[in-house]
Amino acid sequence: MLRYAAIFLVIAIIAAVFGFGGIAAGAAGIAKVLFFIFIALFILSLLFGKRLFDRT
Repeated sequence: MLRYAAIFLVIAIIAAVFGFGGIAAGAAGIAKVLFFIFIALFILSLLFGKRLFDRT
């Protein structure tokens, strides 16, 4: 998921350089949403990951 966020960020930067404002804003928005979803899932896996796998 972080890979897709980085890809959309690169697309947004390239689109902004060439002057496509609408495309750049859309790609940047998608990248931002994917990044925050990745961060939330990462934190949840840190908090609950060990609890799920510590069953002996």
